[in-house]
Amino acid sequence: MHALIDSSPFDPCPAPFNLAAYVLAQAEVTPEKIALQIVSLTGAERWSYGALAQAVRGIGTGLLEAGLAPGDRVLLRLGNTVDFPLAFLGAIAVGLVPVPTSSQLTAEEITAMAAQITPAAVIAAPGIALPDTARPGGALPVITTETLHRWRDNPPCDWAMGSPDRLAYLIFTSGTSGNPRAVMHAHRAVWARRMMWDGWYGLTPGTRLLHAGAFNWTYTLGTGLMDPWASGNTALIPGAGVTPAQLPLLLKRFDVTIFAAAPGVYRQMLRAPLAPMPHLRHGLSAGEKLPEQTREAWTQATGTPIYEALGMSEVSTYISASPGHPASAGASGYPQKGRKVAVLGEDGQPVPRGEAGVMAVGRDDPGLFLGYWGQEAETAAKFRGEWFLTGDTVSMDEDGAIRYLGRDDDMMNAGGFRVSPLEVEKAMNAHPGIVESAAIEARVSDTTTILALYYVPAADAPDAASLAAHAEAHLARYKQPRQFIAVEALPKGANNKINRRALRQGYEAP
Repeated sequence: MHALIDSSPFDPCPAPFNLAAYVLAQAEVTPEKIALQIVSLTGAERWSYGALAQAVRGIGTGLLEAGLAPGDRVLLRLGNTVDFPLAFLGAIAVGLVPVPTSSQLTAEEITAMAAQITPAAVIAAPGIALPDTARPGGALPVITTETLHRWRDNPPCDWAMGSPDRLAYLIFTSGTSGNPRAVMHAHRAVWARRMMWDGWYGLTPGTRLLHAGAFNWTYTLGTGLMDPWASGNTALIPGAGVTPAQLPLLLKRFDVTIFAAAPGVYRQMLRAPLAPMPHLRHGLSAGEKLPEQTREAWTQATGTPIYEALGMSEVSTYISASPGHPASAGASGYPQKGRKVAVLGEDGQPVPRGEAGVMAVGRDDPGLFLGYWGQEAETAAKFRGEWFLTGDTVSMDEDGAIRYLGRDDDMMNAGGFRVSPLEVEKAMNAHPGIVESAAIEARVSDTTTILALYYVPAADAPDAASLAAHAEAHLARYKQPRQFIAVEALPKGANNKINRRALRQGYEAP
């Protein structure tokens, strides 16, 4: 039997359609129901569905009155506060195209990203780095959070309805070329997420889902906010300053039924005895491969399972385990109902089950991206015939379960974020004490990897503190190497290309 499963097509997205209107439709049914709680050890900030919809539509009105027009890109430079989803949905409500970004990005990084997408405005919180064009005297208008707060009370905007296939938002992901690329998602992408409700989450009425990630991450925006709201449930997000060690107490105190996080958060939580979590049904994991040791330790400590999913920014999750269809040990899960997936060999055809190949998703998948903004050649390179190539190497069991085996390129995973080694090397090679460098994802234990940098030092060799300071000045925290290893020369192939595989194989954990 070949490694191909086709349960498509999924129920078509209604038309006309607006992502924000769909996500907040519950406001018309139960406006007083609590939709969002931002929780901490001292209490919770609560938002009802009615209050969310009013604020989103008021912000939409403010954006139009500020002179922005449908199709304009709006760069979001916001922290992990309610301002993030309000601005994101407010822009989409009136046909603008929001661009969420990590608050950790440096001015150098965000300036390069802004140059790609030419935003018409930036919505910014104090203390977060801005593009050069948004600084005093620059041409890019800045909308402050103070203005955003005033706009919440504006008269509500009309929903900008239209084709489900039109552009809704952009999200940046690392490219294999070393330059971040902006993934274009259609309004229909949120409708396609309904495949995850049963295929991964096990959503039921009364679900209280707490996500431990930052708002700018698509994993958080989708799993942590938009899906609970679209299904009429309650989303919970940890407030500023909450640590992984405090999460078990919050899960107990706020009656959380589903918990979602990256594997690294589970690992940190397991470092200390866990408080009882009597309402927790199960956990969700995505962003990177969940180690079996972490899964087993969590289940032993809490009595609850973790259901894993595979996905990427271009298509979100498409493989997952679920309460109704758990995966066997070592497998990530099964293709969600409504998907068409295959494991392809070098000839572009499905391989026999049990053999390794590249994970592919049908190019007609309703959750698949529209392409990379302004990068037609790189977009085309991701497709082969009827398939979108994910770049993940996997195998398919006889029962259809997918086992993740790694990447078919040198992309690194930093806490759930894919990072190009070329981007890290470009920043670090600018240090005067480095002749050349090579970044790798290095395994330091059975459950943990870090970013490590091999480098050839100049005559005046730098120390680790100098290299760490340089990395902090030029790279977001999750892209910064955690270890620096000086070598006389980097291993290279016949074409003079750095052999990162050799570095990974020769790496010894300190």
